[in-house]
Amino acid sequence: MTIPSTPTDERERAGLALQVDSLVKEYPGVRALDGVSLDLRAGEVHAIIGENGAGKSTLIKTLAGAIAPTSGTITVNGEPYERLTPQLARELGIAVIYQEFTLFPNLSASENVFLGEFILKGKGPVLDRKAMAAKSRALFSRLGVSISPNALVETLTTGYQQIVEIAKALSKDAKLLIMDEPSAPLTASEVDAMFAIVEALKREGMTIVYISHRMEEIFRLSDRVTVLRDGSYVTTVPTAETTKRELISLMVGRELGEGYPEREHPIGEPSLTVDGLGGNGVHDISFVARRGEILGFAGLIGAGRTELMELLFGAKRPETGTVELHGSSVLSTSPIQAIRNGIALVPEDRKRHGLVLEFSIEQNITLPTLKKLSRGPVVSGSAEAELSDRYMRELRVKAPSGKEIVGNLSGGNQQKVVLAKWLATGPEVLIFDEPTRGIDIGARHEIYLIMNRLAAEGKTILMISSDMEELIGMSDRVVVLQEGRQRGLLAREDITQEAILTLASEGDLV
Repeated sequence: MTIPSTPTDERERAGLALQVDSLVKEYPGVRALDGVSLDLRAGEVHAIIGENGAGKSTLIKTLAGAIAPTSGTITVNGEPYERLTPQLARELGIAVIYQEFTLFPNLSASENVFLGEFILKGKGPVLDRKAMAAKSRALFSRLGVSISPNALVETLTTGYQQIVEIAKALSKDAKLLIMDEPSAPLTASEVDAMFAIVEALKREGMTIVYISHRMEEIFRLSDRVTVLRDGSYVTTVPTAETTKRELISLMVGRELGEGYPEREHPIGEPSLTVDGLGGNGVHDISFVARRGEILGFAGLIGAGRTELMELLFGAKRPETGTVELHGSSVLSTSPIQAIRNGIALVPEDRKRHGLVLEFSIEQNITLPTLKKLSRGPVVSGSAEAELSDRYMRELRVKAPSGKEIVGNLSGGNQQKVVLAKWLATGPEVLIFDEPTRGIDIGARHEIYLIMNRLAAEGKTILMISSDMEELIGMSDRVVVLQEGRQRGLLAREDITQEAILTLASEGDLV
């Protein structure tokens, strides 16, 4: 619905693409957006940052027409609207590429590009596949890639799938492209290719809204940065005139300090001994991890880090080697056996492998310990609630109660629920596979503090991370893998980005 226009002001004459004025979105008991105002300029990359729960997703959905604001206006090309619908947003040239792609894997690339707006032969119901393929090929060429229009999307890499999403937006003549955590599912090389596409689209005059938790991307790509906190607008600053420390402080409303929290506790005696472990694509892996230690695992994509942890957790069956904990064999052939042996895994994909999103916090936390909480065939509701409440307090899970559905939580709080679930089993070894992926700066700092506390309590922590700063900042030592083989073990004083990358790409076998 449009509202009466007002005269074009200076900002609009200067190339204002979209303006949000006093936008409010209320849900029962929650104000997700609280009077947010900002403007987007034509041909700029505009970053929007904030902790989980800051209002970023609500703002995106409002601009895409997926939800209606409670009040406020959205002005596009000088025309103000009380709300947008998905169709109106598309007609105005607004497109969104969500972190989870909206593609049909069993359709071809060209069919996905023109999904909903297929090119037909004449006036009949028959698809003009030749025209769709030709136009798709032209769009892919414009984006600097060569993708077969006839290739099924399920056969494409994640990076190419994202490019199909971008081509779909361009096919609808998008003028404003919103990218939600675009680098999260990509490999390092795919991220570089995505950066090149963003920069090319900017040169063409497209306005790009870039949402990311990764500060290095914000500083590389964006012209301006808008900070949201608790549903409210904080500020917009030119990227070149701010710093990472300042942005983090604005996001969380407090000083987190620079770098990673320090650990002062001593590292104890050896606890986990792995000797010649092989299977699941890895070969002859040997290392010793100590009580109170965070042992990092580095490597490029396909190095075998996750595959190694699947062996330790019993998700995949080992073919060779031994695993001992305090001198006793804990070589596990199933996750149940690994849990009984005192090993827990916080997986990389918490939504698919760590949680039952339709269950409550309480149900997720108590899943591995239901037998202990049961009297015969009946689970004790009071014991279940008591255990859940304990870990919610200890890990500072932000939710109204343990009855809250876990799928409604932010990424950081979901990660805490996964961790709580495993802490309730009393593990001695905790495996963290990409512990802060998709988590905002403030929640990330909390996860680091929790990991440090667990190490101080004598837990042995194995940590996989593709975030080089995190790997260097949190690890006491680092094991480097390449193509399923161990290439080196770096002591604390030797851990540098150069040393890790050298071993990961060309290092000698240990």
